[in-house]
Amino acid sequence: MRSRSFLQPWEPLWNVDDLTERLFRRRIARLNSEFDEGSSIQLFIFLKETNTLAGGITIGLIRRGVAQMCMLGYWMGEPHAGKGHMFAALQLVIPYIFQELRLHRIEAACIPSNNRSASLLQKAGFTKEGHLQKYLRINGQWQDHHLYALLKDDHEAKGN
Repeated sequence: MRSRSFLQPWEPLWNVDDLTERLFRRRIARLNSEFDEGSSIQLFIFLKETNTLAGGITIGLIRRGVAQMCMLGYWMGEPHAGKGHMFAALQLVIPYIFQELRLHRIEAACIPSNNRSASLLQKAGFTKEGHLQKYLRINGQWQDHHLYALLKDDHEAKGN
């Protein structure tokens, strides 16, 4: 809630009661169901020193079969943004996706004006692959996104 205005330009509109305990419990039940089905994994980033929730990463839309890929989503609370926490978390999550989940490809999309997110993805080894028109409804409007991807072979070739 404290970072709502900071995150709003990059996220879907929040309903007034999204942060109520009842809806939060419903969301947790849905996330647990998606985890059990193998379609999504929700991770939270806590600061080691204070055990404060700083952000989160979603390994979502996990596809098996011929695709062997997922979509990566992430967020960071305003007080913790720009301090390297998300990059550090990705250094743990990316090997997990390739080694433990045995996926071949990770995709991530960001709004073209979100320079911080684009920079993070490039620093983590992702390559910009294209432009997606009106890809996601963010902050109440259909927004274009840039698509980034990281392939297992490319990640391993860089010594990771």
